[in-house]
Amino acid sequence: AVVANIAGTATDTDGNTHSFEGGHYISVVGYRDNGKTVTIADSADPNMASYRMSVDNLADWIATRGYSAS
Repeated sequence: AVVANIAGTATDTDGNTHSFEGGHYISVVGYRDNGKTVTIADSADPNMASYRMSVDNLADWIATRGYSAS
């Protein structure tokens, strides 16, 4: 798993937006489509504790904060 420190807003593959202007930590817990889509585990909203996102959207989301760790 990878823990990422993100900030700002990103859109998942279902079209839902996730917004954390002050910053937030998420866990990347899986991938599919040859690594083009990742599965996010997010404790911020129990109703949407897991969602998928393109790896490009995730990279942009992380870039607003600057780092990730595994």
